[in-house]
Amino acid sequence: MNRRHPERLTNERYLTLSSPFRIFKHEISVPIDVHWHEFYELALVVSGEGTHVLNGAPGPMRRGTMFLLSPADFHELIPDAGETLRLFNVIFTRQFLRDELYALLFHEPREYAFDFEERDMPPLVDACERLWTESREPGFGSDLLIQGSLERLLIELARRARTAHGGGGVRPQPGHPSIRRAIAYIERHFRDAISLSDVSSYAGLSAGHFSECFRAQVGSTFQSFLQQQRLRFAASLLTATTLPVTEICYASGFNTVSHFEKAFKSRFDASPRAYRQRRTLVTPPERSESDP
Repeated sequence: MNRRHPERLTNERYLTLSSPFRIFKHEISVPIDVHWHEFYELALVVSGEGTHVLNGAPGPMRRGTMFLLSPADFHELIPDAGETLRLFNVIFTRQFLRDELYALLFHEPREYAFDFEERDMPPLVDACERLWTESREPGFGSDLLIQGSLERLLIELARRARTAHGGGGVRPQPGHPSIRRAIAYIERHFRDAISLSDVSSYAGLSAGHFSECFRAQVGSTFQSFLQQQRLRFAASLLTATTLPVTEICYASGFNTVSHFEKAFKSRFDASPRAYRQRRTLVTPPERSESDP
């Protein structure tokens, strides 16, 4: 069970300022190592079977499986023996989402994954094929068609996933646009040494006003929200990798091991090592390089 360090897939490597969206058609016949992204990722499996390990939790993957990942998530893909997973893979930046849709999707921490039935597949595949065609053969209004097709897929996934997990009736208030920008910034940079001053400046608000607006909209203080992002990420790393606790501490954005262990035990009622012993997964021996 000797895993490599989880790879971080960057915007600079996969996206450009002029193209904050890309779509791929992947065929995966060997496991894809655990990794995380600076961008958002939407995937739809069109054939094959395997296991999707999302934030350390394994789940079956088959035709119709769709999932959405934020920069706070990480995952690995493990095809079953003799299987080839074929999927559409869409990656995009926060700026590619309209504020209204971002508020609907990410107003609270949530994992979006759902297994669609065969009767639901034709319009989903059609939307992915449209994204593929418009991105490679752009024409009049292609940007709008791409945006509309992606939004349709995201909303359909969010509806089904929320209904399946008992959240179908929740409709958040749009909230302050500066706070939405701040949350997106935190999700991308929580592993770094960011401060209230950094984020309030990015949001264009004074530190005091930002703190008031953030707590009113998010329901927690900036520091608490930031720490929860780091702890969630650390818990997933403990489950899905064999990285040393010290390395996980720093990779998650904590400055000292003592603070990390104290905060972790307060949140999960167990030390990092005890949590890992309860939740560790068995890993297949062979791995391949990460794709987005």
